[in-house]
Amino acid sequence: MARAILKFIRLSPTKARLIAREVQGMNAEYAIASLAFTPNKAAGIISKVIASAVANAGLEPEEAIITSARVDKGPVLKRFTPRARGSASPKHKPTAHIMIEVAAAEKGDK
Repeated sequence: MARAILKFIRLSPTKARLIAREVQGMNAEYAIASLAFTPNKAAGIISKVIASAVANAGLEPEEAIITSARVDKGPVLKRFTPRARGSASPKHKPTAHIMIEVAAAEKGDK
């Protein structure tokens, strides 16, 4: 089993978890292909992390299965936007940590 971790990515963890749940348990080749057609910022990022985890395992994408896809919350960047009469409103810019684990597929799994 091998894994890849991408930390401090400027992406909402809530939105990234929706994509991570879809690919968990999938064949890596099928997951990368399906994420290519998903219109979401998280899809492209998670696809690259899956490819990295497969490369770390020394496997081909068709031989690997995603055993775990986890998205944790990172630190929040706090910024301010100017508003009327000299006041300001806070803006929270979330970050996420993405962890993907892959393992070699069994002979019968596909």
